[in-house]
Order: sequence, then C-alpha cells, then structure tokens
Amino acid sequence: MTQSADSRDSSRSPDASSSSSSSSVSAAPADAFPVSFPRIERLPPYVFNITAELKMAARRRGEDIIDMSMGNPDGPTPPHIVEKLVEVAQRPDTHGYSSSKGIPRLRRAIAHWYRSRYEVDFDPDSEAIVTIGSKEGLAHLMLATLDKGDTVLVPNPSYPIHIYGAVIAGANIRSVRMSPGVDFFDELERAVRESYPKPKMMILGFPSNPTAQCVELEFFERVVKLAREHQILVVHDLAYADITFDGWKAPSIMQVPGAREVAVEFFTLSKSYNMAGWRIGFMVGNARLVAALARIKSYHDYGSFTPVQVAAIAALEGDQACVEEIRANYEKRRNVLVKGLHEAGWMVDVPKASMYIWARIPEPYRQFGSLEFSRILLEQAKVCVSPGIGFGEYGDEYVRFALIENESRIRQAIRGIKTMFKNAKGA
Repeated sequence: MTQSADSRDSSRSPDASSSSSSSSVSAAPADAFPVSFPRIERLPPYVFNITAELKMAARRRGEDIIDMSMGNPDGPTPPHIVEKLVEVAQRPDTHGYSSSKGIPRLRRAIAHWYRSRYEVDFDPDSEAIVTIGSKEGLAHLMLATLDKGDTVLVPNPSYPIHIYGAVIAGANIRSVRMSPGVDFFDELERAVRESYPKPKMMILGFPSNPTAQCVELEFFERVVKLAREHQILVVHDLAYADITFDGWKAPSIMQVPGAREVAVEFFTLSKSYNMAGWRIGFMVGNARLVAALARIKSYHDYGSFTPVQVAAIAALEGDQACVEEIRANYEKRRNVLVKGLHEAGWMVDVPKASMYIWARIPEPYRQFGSLEFSRILLEQAKVCVSPGIGFGEYGDEYVRFALIENESRIRQAIRGIKTMFKNAKGA
C-alpha cells in the first residue's frame, strides 16, 4: 500500500501534526547562498523591457498606444501554410520527437529554394540544417564554436543576439561601428588588422536590423576574400531577404564563389511568410559549421514540431505570391511613415529593405539619449519605439520604428508626433 505524504510525515513523531508549523524549516532568502551565475552576470539589463513596461502601464491606464517597437509581424500566415499544418497535425504519426537537424524533405526544400533563388547548390545532408527560428540557431552555433578568449567582430549597432550569443558563449566582442557616413568594410578590415588575437568569427546581417543598411554582392565578395585571407568564420543573417523595396533585391553571401569555405547563412520564415510564432528557419553553408550546430542541437533539442516543418516545405515550395503581398504591404507602410515623419520635420532616411525605419533623434531631444526620448515619445505622442541604445552604444542617437501597425494607425502615430513637436516649439 502506498503511504500518502501526509501519513508519512505524521508517522515520524507522535506530536508531528501539532508541532509541524513550529518545526518547519523556513525558506532561505534567495541571496542566502554564495551562488553566482557568470553567464547571466555578463548580460546587461534588457532595455527593451523598460519600454515594454512603460507601454503596458500606459495601456492599463486606458491609453491607446501605437506600438512600433518589436519587429513582430502583425499579419496572418498565408492560408495554404496553415492548412498544411492542420492536415499534417491530424496524423498521429507526426506527434513524436522530430529530428534536431530537420526532416530530410525540408532540407531538400531548402536546397531547392537556394538553387532556384540564388543559383547556389547545397548538399541537403551536409550543408543545410533546420533551426527553431534563426535566433535559436545563431545562439547555438556560437555556443558550439566559441569559447573564452575568442574574439568576435559584430556591427554596432546590431541585432542583440548577434552580440549576446557570443557573450553567452564566453567570447569577447569587438564592435565594428556601422553609422551613416562610415565605410563599414573599412571599419571591418581595420578591426581584423588591429585585433589580437585574430578574430575567430564575424557576425553580419544585411539588410540590417536595426539600421536597415543594405549591401551589394560586391561587399560580400570583399568579406569572403578578407575572411579567407585571415581564416575567419563568417555568419550572415539574411532574415529580411524578401522585405525589399523599390525593385531592389538583397544578395546572399553564398552567391560568392568560395563562400562556403568560411561562411554560413541563416534564413527565417518569420518575416517572409508571417510565421514569427512558428519558430522555423534554417542555416546553410560550411559543412563543418553545419555539423557543429547539428551536434550541439542533438544535445539541446529535438527540432521543431514535424507538422511545422512540413508546413515550412509548403511555404518554400508553394506559390510565392503571398511573399510579394507581404513585401508590398511593408513598402506601403514605409512610404506612409517616412512621408509623415518628413512632414513633421523629422528627416529620416528612406530604407530600401527591412521592416524598420532607423530614425536619428531630432533636436532638441537628442541630448536626452534614446531611452529617455523613447519614454517622452510614448508619454506625449502615444507611440512606442525601440531605443537605439538597446542595439549598441553607437545607436544611442537613434530610435527604431517597426512597420507593424497598419497605415491608419501609422497616420495616427504621425498626428501624435506632430502634436508633440508643435507643443515643444510653443513651450
């Protein structure tokens, strides 16, 4: 007979029940033990949480906040992809553990996608791997390949996981400034030349998050040449491959001959197919890096839910009209926001790709820095943006608008900003 917890406790002494409250051991305070968490301690406060808390507090007060902070697509996933998910999820044989490397059919679809799009061939078994979104893949790749003492070159400002994936892995970061009027490749080349020990890896992402900066194929040719000369690994994040405007097309680093000797490239279905919450992406390129990521993932996870992977095949191999529709929607929003900001006197650059406007803080607000200006913008204009300091110290004169509100809401945001600027001039 199994004894209950209560009966076992009460059997320990005749007066256990009467003395339990007085004899119970009090929980020790959380800081009572000398325990440290070195990796966590290397991470700074997450500034985006500050603006998120301010936004939620305002909404609890009943304020209508136009949220243009996080790059979280607001549109639905195309119906044919959802239908494929539902169809496959109804099969019981798809509910078990999947493969941490990704099912073979999806890896073949990835190879076909690259061949048809960029005229680059990959071996789906050794040069392609499925990831649980690109963020997971980036973090695990750095954990698999970096160690204490390694140096990693990262643009500043940059998408946070590009920086902190390496920090969590124990590596040292050397920031490479990326600002208007600065030749980024010259800065990159100088960082390679001046770093000791030599960098082990560089992390790039074009079109850029947060700056929306773009490069041509010739830039990647120079990067690959530099990396091969100095034996540096290159990780490129191509998250915004399809979110391009005015007829411009984003190149892939893998189009460069010899790139796979030093480079890998990530792609995510989050933006192109409105599948951000599905958490599905992939990495292609250097076979040794693919094998390293596959090995660490075999210890950490069993991959994405199989029906999600099959739905990803439907996305990559299906009608791409949905991608064009999503792209065109972002272009319309870009046009409305840029036009409105210019009318308000806030002269921002017109991005030719990504889902962001990287806006230099206008005078007289620039002196406050991006976090304080974001607070002012939220309180006075009812618009929530991302402070540039969250992407690196060179971003502190900027804020990032994400094109995740519809055109009507963007116009509402512009009205709030115009009113804020007008009141500031009249003060």
